[in-house]
Amino acid sequence: MPERFFPAVFVLLWASAFIAAKFGLTGAGPFSFLFTRFVIVAGLFGVMAWWMGSAMPSPGQWPALVIAGVLMHGFYLGGVFFSISHGTPAGIASLIVSVQPVITCLIALVFLKERISPLQWLGIALGMAGVVAVIWPRLGGAVPLIGLFSCSISVIAISFGTIIQKRFSGTVDLVSGNCIQAIAAAGFYLLLLATIETYRLEWTLAVSLAMVWIVLAISLGAISILMLLIRKGQMAATSSLFFMVPPVSALLGYFAFGEALGLLGIAGFLLASAGVWLVNRPEKS
Repeated sequence: MPERFFPAVFVLLWASAFIAAKFGLTGAGPFSFLFTRFVIVAGLFGVMAWWMGSAMPSPGQWPALVIAGVLMHGFYLGGVFFSISHGTPAGIASLIVSVQPVITCLIALVFLKERISPLQWLGIALGMAGVVAVIWPRLGGAVPLIGLFSCSISVIAISFGTIIQKRFSGTVDLVSGNCIQAIAAAGFYLLLLATIETYRLEWTLAVSLAMVWIVLAISLGAISILMLLIRKGQMAATSSLFFMVPPVSALLGYFAFGEALGLLGIAGFLLASAGVWLVNRPEKS
């Protein structure tokens, strides 16, 4: 696949995870589902690494890989799934998480010394406004405090996780690196299952289809693309793609569940698209 298609494919796949999660949580606890997911993912990446003869990371690269994996696949995903399972509307969870680009850009300014141009800051502002426009009409019901807290942890975790991935894992083989991070995530969820949640996963048709999609399309597809984008791109440009997730999720919800977008939702989608374009547009020399 040509690299120019990576951002669009990543956004589409990442947005579809919210739809799949709704099905997956109908018959499983959030940490049970995610533990099973990453056990399968670790096995698949392990077989791929062996088959392809992938080089293992050096001992000095392991700590950064494990920490980034736990932050991105553990705290981030665990927080979102936990929040939704405790009554937080998916739209509100998605909206809270969508502020990740702003936090990541601020962290990148300090730790990576990246320069963010005024137009990129404008793009971030437009992207945030577009996300609010898409999600706002879909908000409803009270947000439980535990849901707000867990989503806040999620967005901070993925922001720091992407920074660590960018700074310390640039030369790591993607397949073996993903395998190690999946093992780290599985270990994280095993700890939560031993202390917080009793394992519960019913292999209904909905849960099984959600697991297959999330493992193959998200963990093997979207995560690998994200690692490539983090490695090759500026953090502001890569993280801005997350602004597109709630609008695209809304579009997928329309086709999957007949959820109407409305004029405000369509306007928000276009606004978020304009914001992402501004952040990602090549600078003139």
